[in-house]
This record gives sequence, structure tokens and C-alpha cells, in this order.
Amino acid sequence: FKTCPGRVLCKLPCSGEKEVDLAVQSAKAAFKIWSQMSGMERCRVMLEAARIIREQREEIATMEVINNGKSIFEARVDIDISWQCLEYYAGLAGSLAGEHIQLPGGSFGYTRREPLGVCVGIGAWNYPFQIACWKSGPALACGNAMVFKPSPFTPISAVRLAEIFTEAGVPKGLFNVVQGGAATGQFLCHHPDVAKISFTGSVPTGMKIMEMAAKGIKPVTLELGGKSPLIIFSDADLENAVKGALMANFLTQGEVCCNGTRVFVERKILDTFTKEVVKRTQKIKIGDPLLEDTRMGALINRPHLSRVQGFIKQAKEQGAEVLCGGDLYVPDDPKLKNGYYMRPCVLGNCKDDMTCVKEEIFGPVMAILPFDTEEEVVERANATKFGLAGGVFTRDIQKAHRVVAALKAGMCFINNYNVSPVELPFGGYKCSGFGRENGRAAIEYYSQLKTVCVEMGDVESVF
Repeated sequence: FKTCPGRVLCKLPCSGEKEVDLAVQSAKAAFKIWSQMSGMERCRVMLEAARIIREQREEIATMEVINNGKSIFEARVDIDISWQCLEYYAGLAGSLAGEHIQLPGGSFGYTRREPLGVCVGIGAWNYPFQIACWKSGPALACGNAMVFKPSPFTPISAVRLAEIFTEAGVPKGLFNVVQGGAATGQFLCHHPDVAKISFTGSVPTGMKIMEMAAKGIKPVTLELGGKSPLIIFSDADLENAVKGALMANFLTQGEVCCNGTRVFVERKILDTFTKEVVKRTQKIKIGDPLLEDTRMGALINRPHLSRVQGFIKQAKEQGAEVLCGGDLYVPDDPKLKNGYYMRPCVLGNCKDDMTCVKEEIFGPVMAILPFDTEEEVVERANATKFGLAGGVFTRDIQKAHRVVAALKAGMCFINNYNVSPVELPFGGYKCSGFGRENGRAAIEYYSQLKTVCVEMGDVESVF
């Protein structure tokens, strides 16, 4: 693999209605085998898949850099999270069970936790391999099959995951990959043999998927956008808070749905904090994402780069001040001159009603907003249609817990940010979606309960 910005990597045909049906029918046949295996049998296969990923970590991470443009440093972390996800759900597969309930007269009831069937996963382009694992891990652990559609901008690494599952010993067709855009997604959502849809992406697309799923009464998990608040109190450890703000804004070129892009800073430390953030942001190494010291690679494509630049232009027109960055970046290496690079941007003099503060930019753009009181900042933090994440930096642990309890967000961080271990559920409130990925909570969204009532005596009839 080589980094060749702006060049065609490969050509993949879009899956039409016929191909989607073949993938679903293949998964349906594999489901009959997989769902009848014991949890421990499924566990062993999933552990083998995790082992292969761990063993091929460098190769897959390199593939993901080419696929997405993020730095190799970050891509390795993504791959580690991926195999950890499969290991975690492999461990849960053998423990999935219902419960026994004693009833009067020796009668009893019990529940069975059963798989749904063929589940559809629709992934985003910012974490292609990791999202495929986040969706397939709990789905397969519960005994389901999955048809996965990656973003057409990052089609490659999900295919490698399918190959790894096959190598690990899953029944043929249990994890199928189809390629394409909106039309392929529609075929999947409308297919009568699809039991559930899990989508990661934008709010408008999530709304359309929810509408399509409603026609078939299919359950959905939606992990959508965000405009998350990061609250820095004056008693915070400044060094830690600055690092947290950088983590909350510039991972994967800022293309992260839960990023804390509204950075609320208590006024008494506003100047000190801002100066340090700008200084650290200007030192971020941009360039070839395959180089070890690169910390920011290229944005996903030219239209998206133009969109992010448009937000910055509009922010300046509305009165925001560009404190650093925001311009295009051209690396010294002539091979990279056509890459979709920009310098990470910090905006000052921001107001709550500015477009750059209200709408998700999905790029390396941080907006800094001053605040004076805890009550005020909580109200402003919650004044958004989104509710994916939120963060608080303070040495006062009582205040930290009090503020996160008041935040209307599904994933909150205290004195850290963008830490998403697979053991913890991930998902949002409000327009950021519903349902949860990761943790034991995901099991609820990839299985269904059957209740069985057993009478040990004669039926008591009213007739």
C-alpha cells in the first residue's frame, strides 16, 4: 500500500436488488446453522477471528489508513478496539440466558433469549473497520447473521473483516458485505427477510432509515450526529484540560460524531486556556498518514473538505475569529500535493447562535465559548437538538458528577474525552439517535425475549 491522495484505489460495483437479495438469502441460510450452535461454540469462532485481527494488526491498520486517511497511529488503536470488541462479545456469547420464575402450585415460567435473524449493519466512513466490528460482535454473539454495507467512501476494510470471519470458521454467508450508496441501503431496509437495522451516520439519513424500517416494523439502532459540549471549569488541571480539548476535536481529522466541538471555558481562565490550546494546535503534525510521527492525516474527500472550509468562512462572516488554522495545507512531499489536507482550526469570539456552534461540521474545527456559572453553562450545553456526548473537566468531583447528571447526552466524560472502551454502552439522546452499541446493553438490541408459561396442574377454566 502507498498513500496516493486523490487517486482511485479500486473500483467496486454497487450491489443492486438482486445482489442484496442473494446476500440476505445467503445470510439466512447461515443463520440456521449459527443460531443452533451453543454460545460456547460461537465463542470459540469469535475468539479465533479476534486472534487473526490481532495477529494482522499492522496490515489491517495500514489498509485502514489508505481506506480513510487517518494517521497510522490512530488506525492501530482502531484495530485494537476491533479485536477487543470481538473478544468481549465472544466472552458474553456463552453466558446469554433467560430466567426461571416460580409460579403458584408448582407451575413455573421461563424466558429464552433468542436471536433476531438476519441483521443489517450500515457503517460510516470515519471508523470503517471498527464500526463493522462494533455491529457484528454483539450480533454474532447473540446468534444472528449480518449483512453489512460500508460507506461507499471506505469500502475496503469491511471486506477484509468478512474474509477473517470466514477464516475463523463462521458458516459461509454469516457475515456478508454489499457495496453501494443510498439505493443499496434502501434495498436492505425494505427486504422482508431483514429482522433489524443498525445504522451509523447522519441525522437526515437516519430519519430515512427509520421511516423505511417502520414499514416492516423492524427494530433499529441509530447512532447519529452530535454537537457535543466540553465544559472546562476554572479549577480544572489546565494541562489535562487542554489535552482533553485536543482529543475532543482533532481525532480522525475532526471527523468523529461524539467530538466535543463546543468548548465552554469558564471566563476567568479563558485567555490562558485559549492561548495554550492554540499553541498546541499549531504543533499538530499534518501530512502522510503512514508516517509514524503524523498526528493528522487527510479529510475523507474533496467535497467534504470544501464543506468544512465553508463552515469556517461562514463563521468569520458571522463574527467568529480564526485564532489558528482553517486554511488548506500542502505537504512538502510532491506525492501528497493533491491530498485533502487542512490545518486544524480554533475559533474564538463564538456565540451560541452561530452556525459553527449549532451545526455539526465534522472536521477539525474547535469553537471556544466563555461562561460564568455552572447553571448557565449546563443550560447552554443542553440547548441543542443533539445529545450524543458531553465532557467536564474539574477537580471538584461532586461538581463533575452533578454536571454530567444534568447533561442530556448518552455518553459523558469526566476529566477525559473520546475514551470508548467496548465494555461501556455507547449511544445518544434526542436527534443523536437511540439504542446502544457496546457493553452488555447491545445484547438487548440484537436479541429478543420469549416467555414460556408452564402449568403443572389442571387448567383453570372459566368456561
